[in-house]
Amino acid sequence: MEPIGEQPPLEVEVRRGGCVESRHRVRFAVARSDGAIVRSGGDIRAPVFPRSAIKPLQAVPLVESGAADRFGLGEVELALACASHSGQPEHVSAVGSWLSKIGCSADDLQCGAHLPYDEESAHRLIQAGERPGALHNNCSGKHAGMLALARHLGAPLRGYVEPDHPVQRAVAEVLQSFCDQPQLPAPGIDGCGVPTWPVPLGGLAIAAARIASPAGLPDARRDAVRRLVAAMRSHPNLVAGERRPCTRIMRALPEVVVKTGAEGVYFAALPARRLGLALKVEDGATRAAVAALMHLLRLVGVDLPDRLQDLATPVLTNRAGAPVGEIAVRS
Repeated sequence: MEPIGEQPPLEVEVRRGGCVESRHRVRFAVARSDGAIVRSGGDIRAPVFPRSAIKPLQAVPLVESGAADRFGLGEVELALACASHSGQPEHVSAVGSWLSKIGCSADDLQCGAHLPYDEESAHRLIQAGERPGALHNNCSGKHAGMLALARHLGAPLRGYVEPDHPVQRAVAEVLQSFCDQPQLPAPGIDGCGVPTWPVPLGGLAIAAARIASPAGLPDARRDAVRRLVAAMRSHPNLVAGERRPCTRIMRALPEVVVKTGAEGVYFAALPARRLGLALKVEDGATRAAVAALMHLLRLVGVDLPDRLQDLATPVLTNRAGAPVGEIAVRS
């Protein structure tokens, strides 16, 4: 990561009645695949937990190892391996079918269960008197990919979430290499139970740039990245879900690949510009992360269509639906 003079972070303001009610600070970096940082704000050397933003990186060993081809996985499965899906019926059934392909079931998933993010799907479950299962977990596709890799490697299925398991060691090697890190510190544990290694924000942007422009990677790794990017572009509905920002952005901007992570993280690859960007809202506010992402996409030259303006400058409404304020990046 080349040295760069530190610029101030972005500030995202929540305005109500013409006054600033709240303010969020956002660190960010824009990088090229050669490791050069071309824009930044805030301390980009400080580590962040990338959380689900790096699911495309976590899926690289699934393809690179040959596991995806061995089990006949197509773009649907590869998109779900990169997904934080909404638990809609199409997500749940596709992950269930995938597990059957590899001789596994939902009982093998170690991600835990939660209600679908999609409100309609959650309401249907509740009305039917059913409890959510591991398939409804937004990370179930990632975990299915990890089980497939474990099968392919001949490694135990049980414990595939442990940091010293061959699956997680493969993920750690990808993260270390893509982020230009000589070594990784001890991981934390993500919400779905897998390790989450802290990496500098600038390194995360470099990793995004290598997803955008993988030409310099070894052949198998380059091809894995291209397949994963193609799957995400072809199936944005599987990467998140209806009305979710990642899905909406990739539908409206096919030249952009985006992935959100918990606690105000975003990871975006721009293949046409050979750039990657990463951001972290210091207080973890998702509402600020989306607005900051849209601002940064504009900053690097992406034209935002009208149908995404509500993400760039969200309108605050009261319970009756009347507009009462807005969320915006301070220019």
